[in-house]
Amino acid sequence: MTEFKLVPPQLVINSRMLYFGWVPEYPDAVKALVPKALQPKDNGAVFMNQYVVDTAEQTSGFGAYSLTYIGADLKDLDAPDGVTPGRWWTHYFNSSESMGAYVKESGVPFSIGETNITLDGDNLIATTFSDSTPIIRTTARVGNTINNIARGQLRYLSALNDTFISGIYPFISETVAPWEILNLEFLEPTHSVYALRPKKPLEIIWGFYSPRASFCYPGGQVTLNVMPYS
Repeated sequence: MTEFKLVPPQLVINSRMLYFGWVPEYPDAVKALVPKALQPKDNGAVFMNQYVVDTAEQTSGFGAYSLTYIGADLKDLDAPDGVTPGRWWTHYFNSSESMGAYVKESGVPFSIGETNITLDGDNLIATTFSDSTPIIRTTARVGNTINNIARGQLRYLSALNDTFISGIYPFISETVAPWEILNLEFLEPTHSVYALRPKKPLEIIWGFYSPRASFCYPGGQVTLNVMPYS
């Protein structure tokens, strides 16, 4: 098969996705991971997406891969719906080197990692690895009844050469009911992602599990006129 360079946009269909947000234990630690030119939410709200693309046939060019990305919700940079906050990636653990080369061209903080999602009855466990070290484990209870079709566009922010890039990402996700996060564990205190751990008791702000989530990656990108970067 002839090798070719991945160019935007790329399409992913029917990924298995657990996506949700929470209030962190130490909001100031989260804010410290965001450039000073951007404004995190007052409560330091964190988002995380753990998902798996099982086969190459589900993508236009990426191939099969798994990914966990995580970061901070932002003020005054909402998605096109005017409600969903724009989001700053602090960590991005991807199993695909080729996809990593692709996203790094937009300033995404790629590092090698894997995400495993197992479902036994209504018990779902999603584990994120940095290299081979488990760093995050989510335990959820999920149903098998599709109760909603979530659709729209999200905004993610990244930085390249001291310039902010704003990307718009369209998505369509079949979400299930019931849905509940039972536990969220940050497993490695020496890893920088540990700063994003949740408060106790756990306070989940929003979220869903989708057995079939589809999206374009990345979306329309523009340079953001925010200065200075730092």
